[in-house]
Formats: sequence, C-alpha cells, structure tokens
Amino acid sequence: MDFEWVAIALGDVAWISLAFVLGFLVRLIGLPPLVGFLATGFVLNYLGIASGEMLQKLADLGITLLLFTVGLKLKLKVLAKPQVWAVTALHISITIGLFGTAIFGLALIGTPLFSGLDLKLSLMLAFALSFSSTVFVVKALEDKGEMKSLHGRIAVGILVMQDLAAVVFLAASTGKVPSLWALLLFLLIPLRPLFHHLLQKSGHGELLILYGLVLALGGAEIFELGGVKDDLGALIMGLLISTHPKSAEMAKAMLGFKDLFLVGFFLSIGMSGQLSPEALLIGLLLVPFIFVKSTLFFALMTRFSLRARTSLLATLNLTNYSEFGLIVAAIGVANGWMDAEWLVVIAIALSLSFVVAAPLNSKDDRIYSIFRKFLQQFQRKERLPGDMLLDTLGATIAVFGMGRVGSGAYDKMRELHGETVVGIDFDTESIIRHRSEGRNVLLGDPSDADFWNKIKQDHNIVLVMLALPNLQANLDTLEQLREISFPGRVAATARYPDEEEPLRQSGATAVFNIYTEAGVGFADHVAGQ
Repeated sequence: MDFEWVAIALGDVAWISLAFVLGFLVRLIGLPPLVGFLATGFVLNYLGIASGEMLQKLADLGITLLLFTVGLKLKLKVLAKPQVWAVTALHISITIGLFGTAIFGLALIGTPLFSGLDLKLSLMLAFALSFSSTVFVVKALEDKGEMKSLHGRIAVGILVMQDLAAVVFLAASTGKVPSLWALLLFLLIPLRPLFHHLLQKSGHGELLILYGLVLALGGAEIFELGGVKDDLGALIMGLLISTHPKSAEMAKAMLGFKDLFLVGFFLSIGMSGQLSPEALLIGLLLVPFIFVKSTLFFALMTRFSLRARTSLLATLNLTNYSEFGLIVAAIGVANGWMDAEWLVVIAIALSLSFVVAAPLNSKDDRIYSIFRKFLQQFQRKERLPGDMLLDTLGATIAVFGMGRVGSGAYDKMRELHGETVVGIDFDTESIIRHRSEGRNVLLGDPSDADFWNKIKQDHNIVLVMLALPNLQANLDTLEQLREISFPGRVAATARYPDEEEPLRQSGATAVFNIYTEAGVGFADHVAGQ
C-alpha cells in the first residue's frame, strides 16, 4: 500500500497547526484570525520554511472563490454610481501623484532601496499602493454582516473598479493582451438563463456547492484561456447569477470553503521573501501613509453627497494596502526593473496595514460616535435616496433585520399589536419585496449612531427586536441602545448557545436561540391544530 500521501500531509501539518494556534491567540485579544495567519507566514519564513505547492494552490483557490462570492452579491447599478466610479478614478489619480512624487524624491536623494527607481517605476509603485485589499475588506464586511449595507456596497464597488484598473495595468505591463478568442466571452451573457436554470435545479446540498465551484473555477479558466485575468472570470460568473433568488444561498453554502482556502493566501503573504532590517524599516514607514489614503477617500465621498457616517465606515474598510501591490512588485522583479527586496517591503506594509485596520473596523461605529460632531462638518446638506436618516413614523415596536426570522417576528407582532410595528433593514431589494407583500419596512442601519440620536430625541418605541445576521451586528446595536439609555425592552436572536450570555451582558432583556427554540415553536404549532 502506498503511504506517500501521509508524508505529504505530515509535511503540511506544521503550518496548519501554527496557523490555528496564532489565529486562536489573536482572536482572544479581539483581532480577526487573519492577523494570526499573516504572523504565521512570517514565522515560517523566518524558520526557513518555503511556500509549497499545496499552500499556493490553496491561496489561488481562496482568491478565486472570494471574487466569485463578491460577484454573487454585486449589483451593476452600484458601479454606475458616481460615488463609486468617480471616487475611484479621482482617488487613484491623486494618490499616484502624491505617492509617486514622494517615492521619486526619495530616489533622487539616494535613499537605500529607492535609489534605483526612476519616475516611471515610482509611479508604478504609487499605483500599487493606491489600492485596497479586496480579501480583507470583503472578509471584514462578511464578519459583521454588512455586505449589503450602503457603506459596504460602496466599499465593494470601489474595490471592483480598482480590480478592473488592475486588469488593464497587468495587460499593459506584461505585454499580455487578450486574444481574439476573448470576444467569445461575450457569449456568456446570452447563456445566463441556462446558468440560472441549472442553479434552480441544483438543490440545497452538495450539488449546489459543486455547481458554485464549477462556475468559479470554470469561469476563471475560460477567461485565462482568452488572455484575460482569471480572477476577473470568477467575478463575472458570480455577477451573471447574482440576480437569481438562490444566489444568496449559494454564497452561504460556499462561505466555509472560501474562508478555509483564504488561510493559504494570508500565509503566502508572510512567506513571500526574506526579512531584512532595511525592508522591515521601509515597510513600517509605509504604514502611516494608509491614513493619507483614508483622508482622501473620506473627503471625496462626502463631496459626492454621502453622509459623514457612511463615508467614514466605507473609508475605514478601505484603510489598508492591497495584495495587488505584491503582484506589481513581482512584475517589476521578474522584468529586472527593481530589487527583489521590494516584495518583502510591500508584504510587510500590507500585513501591518491589516493589523492597523482590523481594530478600526471592529470599532467603526464607536469611532463615529466619538467624533460625530467633528465629522459631520464635512458632509453636504443634500442626501442620497439610500443615505437618509430614518424616521420610525410613530411605531412602538421595531424589528431590525428582516430575514426569515425577522419577517416571522414582524408578522406575529403585527397580528398581536396592529400597524404599530415597523421593520428595518439595509438591503434595498429585500425592502422592496417586503413592501410589495404589505409590510411596513424602512431602509436603515441599526448600528447608525445618527439614527439612535434622533430616536433619543423623539420616539415612541417600547420594544426593539434584533434579528440581525450575526452576533457582532446585534452587539453593535445594543451598544447604541446603551448610549442613548434606551428604557424599553430589547429582545435579540442568537444562533449558538455561547452567544446568549454576551447578548444579555450587553443589555438584551430576552434572548431567543433560533435553533433550540425552533423545535418548541414547531411543537406549539402542532399542538394548537
């Protein structure tokens, strides 16, 4: 019997175990596990352990699945907003000018590692540093359940526009232009009904997951054959089926696979080159410049009529460097344009920017609450239709989160108390559907400090029901309720037993476990027949 596979597994157990240990320790101090995964890569690099074929395949597959799931949740009309395409174009242009000038200035005075860069290479590095990380931002938004919020959609839209700019750059810099066969990729559009039909017939189990893998990997391979960036193919395939009702179910089914494979990506960043004091110092010096990018993002978003809170939350999501910088550096190194040490510099700056951005994102609503008066000075008076302050219109019961649980709670409370119930959600399409079914559902964000400030001044709400998608979203809302000393009752949902106590400690007067309590509700329903 051939036991060669055992040797392969034992060879990989070191980084798998270390990734778990460091990810777990980092989670204990309130940072996302991905920070621990990045640290694992640097530790393995220091120990002289090279990135193997298995790890690289995991990294590539993780990015492909990430972009596919982004496509599943992306709406083209978001990209058409000037708050997305205009902000992206202006931000890239201004950042290249500022960063490029600074880098070229350091090259002219003979600063180590910069001295070999001409103006063209300085601008190329500035272009790479102008981008934000799709991997980090999407992961952070998903963890907080904010992918469909306005600031989440704006941030993801900007990232997609940056990815499109990246495709153009890579094609130009590598001399790789799409082949004539790439024109056949447009045939995917009329095939959309077929993709939808197969999705509808794929059920709810393993076939649904396999179909998602076929679309993601198949789309990437088809685009690669046509001379177009493969990751863009995964994104487009997700976009083609994003309007189907089961697209959200597919995204949830593939979530675990995507998160697992992305571990390989974060490890590979830290293992991209050998550390040196010079590279470490320059990488550290680049980190503060993410706040220059942030200031520019915030200024542009507020000029395009976004509220200060929406602008700040989207900005904090984008406060990091991008893995695209490593790709740009790799092209420069492969062509002999720059020293290979730049790979390590950008890897360090990228990793540390994640460490800085992680706590900022986890405390974004708290940051806005503290600096609200100052930040509101920069917002314009006019409001976009989806970015207006919420008015509960005299309701006494508010249900936050109008998914399946929230919708059921809304219907029951309206049956008991009449039209004094209001539902609140930040998914525009969900709101349209609920309204067509006769429910009074408003567009709003339950963690919005501006909304709760208005509620504090004038409201009739005596009961808040939280049916939000995850624990963190519920905890953020409970924090806002504590800030205004809300005197009414607050009921919250939990998915797991270990979520119940944190909710109670944060102020929930009643906690409902949607899994354990579902059986009781089912029995009551049957007994009442």
